[in-house]
Amino acid sequence: MPIFEVLTPVPAAPEELFDLSLDVGTHTASMSGSGERIVGGVRTGRMRLGDEVTWSARHFGVRWRMTSRITAYSRPVRFVDEQVRGPFRRWHHEHLFSWDPDAEVTMMRDVIAFVAPVGVVSHALLGPYMRNLIERRNAHLAASFRGVR
Repeated sequence: MPIFEVLTPVPAAPEELFDLSLDVGTHTASMSGSGERIVGGVRTGRMRLGDEVTWSARHFGVRWRMTSRITAYSRPVRFVDEQVRGPFRRWHHEHLFSWDPDAEVTMMRDVIAFVAPVGVVSHALLGPYMRNLIERRNAHLAASFRGVR
């Protein structure tokens, strides 16, 4: 099962970044390039433990739906979202937040494990694509604390 990590320094307190990371409106804005929108579940505000949301987005020219649930929640240190229904055979996204007092930033660490719908060929294609999506989302989050969009 492919696993990748993305580490992003963000000039914000862990609590602020944790909360913004769970905001469905912020997520939708960060994924505007793929036309991502909410089609079910939590539609506004911040998700909490047990909450579900269904996203619709266009990737590789195909419209996909994916329902995710928050399966672990420990504010402001960690939360996990996992696919309940959707294109992946497995999707597990762990979000970790730790304060770096020397740099005065929160280190946001995303650990993603997934099993693609089509097999090994898809993993080779999806790994870099998914990493790019997470990096783009994280840049959007970081920019919101710098006053830049």
